[in-house]
Amino acid sequence: MSLIDTHCHLNFDQYDADRQQVIDRAGAADVNRIIIPAVDVKTAHEAVALAGQHVQIYAAVGVHPTSTADFSDEILTEIENIHRSASKIVAVGEIGLDYYWDKSPKSRQIEAFEAQLDLARRLELPVIIHNREASEDVMAILENWAATLPPSLKERPGVLHSFSAPAEIAQRAIKLNFYLGFTGPITYKNADDLRRIAVEVPEDKILVETDGPFLTPIPHRGKRNEPAYIPFMVDRLAALRQITTEAMGAITTENAQHLFQLS
Repeated sequence: MSLIDTHCHLNFDQYDADRQQVIDRAGAADVNRIIIPAVDVKTAHEAVALAGQHVQIYAAVGVHPTSTADFSDEILTEIENIHRSASKIVAVGEIGLDYYWDKSPKSRQIEAFEAQLDLARRLELPVIIHNREASEDVMAILENWAATLPPSLKERPGVLHSFSAPAEIAQRAIKLNFYLGFTGPITYKNADDLRRIAVEVPEDKILVETDGPFLTPIPHRGKRNEPAYIPFMVDRLAALRQITTEAMGAITTENAQHLFQLS
């Protein structure tokens, strides 16, 4: 079984002491590809560098909503230049809205979000969407954007990563052909609503991710998350959907390959 961690911040300093061992453990757990999403220009360069050093690593490049306080045309141009000059970039991300942390004004977040969605459309790349306590605004913006997409993106516009919104938001996202990414919380005791959504999502719209170093699944909750823990999410989804782990793994891998056009 070959699995894909579609979202891990492997460039973060939590992995500095043992990054190669983390990659090796991922491979031993059949997690053979990892996508690193940027959160700003600095981490974009880090993600691209790691993708260049490791055959199994890919990058996504974008500015996270909590990093948008100083967003400008110059930053957007730098993000675009990275996209156009580097290889193994498979998405624009992580972008979106975050109304939980008070690190950037809503108006600035929306400006950065819409500018990067426009960039993704021009580059014909899918988007990795961060949404925290901003579901209505996120979906309204995505619905407008989806109506403008070229044929190459209509069936694979992007993913709502680490999905945690209500079922109604899941339905609106799926209607736009968005994928939903499931992380460690699918294994948590108090996540019954999320598990109900995971059962109802069409099988061709499910992705698995760690969001490492965050959101570690049970039985490792409380420790640093890492790609080797992807099988815990696959196992839980398989049990919920009453199929084999192997079948669930194959589904999530095929979905990731299609969304991100992985070879």
